[in-house]
Amino acid sequence: MTGPVAPSPWHTLPAVVDTVVVGAGIGGIAVASGLLRAGHRDLVVLERADDVGGTWRDNVYPGVACDIPARLYAFSFRPNPDWSRRFAPGAEIQAYLQGVARAEGVTPHVRFGTELLDARWHEGPEDAAGWVLTTSRGVVRCRSLILAAGRLSEPRLPAVPGLDRFPGTVVHSSAWDPRTSVAGARVAVIGTGASAVQLVPHVAVEAARTVVFQRSAPYVVPRNDEAVPTTEREHAAADPAFLARERATLFDQAEAGHVARRAPGAARDALRRLALDHLAAQVPDPAMRRALTPDHEIGCKRVLLSDDYYPALASGRAVLESSALVAVDDTEAVADSGRRHPVDVIVLATGFAATEPPVARRVRGRDGLLLADHWGGGMTAWATTLVAGFPDLFVVDGPNAALGHNSAVDMIETQARFVVAVLRRARADGARTVEVDADAERRWTADLDAMAAGTVWLTGGCRSWYVDERSGRLTLLWPGTARAFRRTLERLATQPLPRRAA
Repeated sequence: MTGPVAPSPWHTLPAVVDTVVVGAGIGGIAVASGLLRAGHRDLVVLERADDVGGTWRDNVYPGVACDIPARLYAFSFRPNPDWSRRFAPGAEIQAYLQGVARAEGVTPHVRFGTELLDARWHEGPEDAAGWVLTTSRGVVRCRSLILAAGRLSEPRLPAVPGLDRFPGTVVHSSAWDPRTSVAGARVAVIGTGASAVQLVPHVAVEAARTVVFQRSAPYVVPRNDEAVPTTEREHAAADPAFLARERATLFDQAEAGHVARRAPGAARDALRRLALDHLAAQVPDPAMRRALTPDHEIGCKRVLLSDDYYPALASGRAVLESSALVAVDDTEAVADSGRRHPVDVIVLATGFAATEPPVARRVRGRDGLLLADHWGGGMTAWATTLVAGFPDLFVVDGPNAALGHNSAVDMIETQARFVVAVLRRARADGARTVEVDADAERRWTADLDAMAAGTVWLTGGCRSWYVDERSGRLTLLWPGTARAFRRTLERLATQPLPRRAA
């Protein structure tokens, strides 16, 4: 299952196709696999890069790995008994996704090196209405358009004065060049999110000096990662039922974490105590502990997993700068504290444009409405998938479709099944378009806003990428459990859509 997926330049871009999927990451692979298994073969997957994998293709920084147990971070239809560790390294996840794309027959449908530049809904008679897509390799028309570009595809770059004139190396964690060397260098890591916590211990081992710019301290809990014994991997491969039971157990354990996000109480207190005890055990210096103690409620931001981040700081291998980067002055990184740090390499672990996906600026629905404008107050979609005013458009892993406590793969798979079911029924019924009513989308959004009210994501006193800064709405996360998400979409898939009036 290892090795890159070979690009397919011999596959021309068709002028007309029934369905186009944008993105060949986890979402695109899940949807395309489901469509193919349902017998829906008239489809093309557009991928701007030269391989499948999305996030796991792009993120190759030192120490990159998943923070969800590996056996839960896999498709239910393609379980993997051969993960080498409890938390899979990034390269193994990428190899797994490559293998799934091959095994499920997705690869021949992918057009690599093909970027979506513009998508416009074209009105017309029944046999002419549809999407007109302009890509980097030409124009294609389709009936249904599925956006699976993901939330972690466009890096967020900070507007820091002088950064563009820095004479050294600047790299975002998601665009790490394997040829980048930090050996003997003075390195600044900007940010203390999930990527930073993983890469800092590895960079600090090689660099002459590593300084970590912390705008806000994160909560970190023990990772407890370990190698999976060969005997266990062999047993899992020989006994699929064992693998299914373990996956179910891990799923239930993760679901239990939602209680701590839902409301204050014993579950949240226990999670906070776990994190603060971990900090106390690994950072003996009281002043450093104070600097590393979060000033918001646990769960408000992503809770991080690491056993080596705190030790890297406590040992002095990495230096904590407990304030934000505010300027770059020639070869010095200037902190909000006024301290100046000489650096040769700046690593931007500053996250992604998650609440305002750039692809939304390339999609126009009825009457030329831009998706980015429809989402001007935050992303919305009925059933997290269908957007009013955008016929036959499906958004995967978009509005309120992520989680703060369980596996994104499970959510994506649930959503992919919903898309396949809706499309299959529409084709069987001879429906002209798949489209929902604007009032239905508004009611759905109001219900989600009511569910989100009172959760830690909105009351925890932090600034997080889960919340749209323009409206203050929780737009990234589903405010319930993964099991509730599954039940909801399975139910809606069997019911008539709240269609737009003709």
